[in-house]
Amino acid sequence: MPGFFVRLLIAALGLWLAQALVPGVEIRGAGTLLVAAFLLGFVNAFVRPLIVLLTLPITVVTLGLFLWIVNAAMLSLVAALLEGFTLAGFGSALLGALVVSFTGWIASWYVGSSGRFEVMIVHREP
Repeated sequence: MPGFFVRLLIAALGLWLAQALVPGVEIRGAGTLLVAAFLLGFVNAFVRPLIVLLTLPITVVTLGLFLWIVNAAMLSLVAALLEGFTLAGFGSALLGALVVSFTGWIASWYVGSSGRFEVMIVHREP
């Protein structure tokens, strides 16, 4: 259960950074931010795999770059479902998805599958 909350906070951090860095991404309030992070996790867990499967030929032809479009579509879906979360257009969704994905990618270096922080310490013998 702690892993769920850690991942929720990472998604919220990514959304907050997207709001701060990308013009056209607006999230009103901390509660809306947390609900958006939860919805994004839900959409990524249940809707995104189906969309990825349906668009697999396009993804293969574009060497995986179409997944960026899928991520932007999932962010747009969350914005459409949530009243306090607005995107100015699909360009904002593309850049926002890039920021959220990059944040999650960086965080995955330090957070394991159980949600615990993992740091590797290397001791070198002289």
